[in-house]
Amino acid sequence: MNTLRAVSRLAIRARPARSFVRTYADAAGPADKIRLSLTLPHQTIYKASDVVQVNIPAESGDMGILANHVPSIEQLRPGLMEIIEEGAGGSKQFFLSGGFAVVQPDSQLSVNAVEAYPIEDFSAEAIRAQLAEANKVASGSGSEQDIAEAKIEIEVLEALQAAMK
Repeated sequence: MNTLRAVSRLAIRARPARSFVRTYADAAGPADKIRLSLTLPHQTIYKASDVVQVNIPAESGDMGILANHVPSIEQLRPGLMEIIEEGAGGSKQFFLSGGFAVVQPDSQLSVNAVEAYPIEDFSAEAIRAQLAEANKVASGSGSEQDIAEAKIEIEVLEALQAAMK
C-alpha cells in the first residue's frame, strides 16, 4: 500500500502544471487572424495571413473557423467556402468540389481541394442545363459507370445551385 502511495505522488509531481486541452475556440483578440491557404493539386489559388473567419462545407456540417480554433481535420463536401477578410477586403467565395481542411494550433488553416472556383465564374442557367442532362443520364439505362458518374455530378451541381441562391 505504501508503494502505491509513493507511485501516485510521483505521478502527480510528474504531471505538467498546465495541460493543452481545448474544447472550443478561445476568444480571438483584435490582432488574431487566420493564416489561410487554399490549394489545388496543381496550384495554390488563395493565400493570406489577415483572414478573420473562414466558413467551410464540412461533411459533419457547415463550420465557421476563427483564429485559435480547436485543431482538427475535416473532410469537405461539395459546397461554398467563404473567406471573410479584415477591413474593407469584404469576403471572397469559392465553390469547392470536396477535399480536406486542416486547422493547426497556430491559427493556420490549410484547405486542400480537388477543384475550387470563384462563385462568380458560374452561370445559374448553365448549372440548370447541366443538371437536367445529368438527371437524364442517371435515370436512363446507361452503363453502371455512367449512372454512378451522373449521380456524383448531380450531387455537385445541386450543391452549386444551392450556393448560387
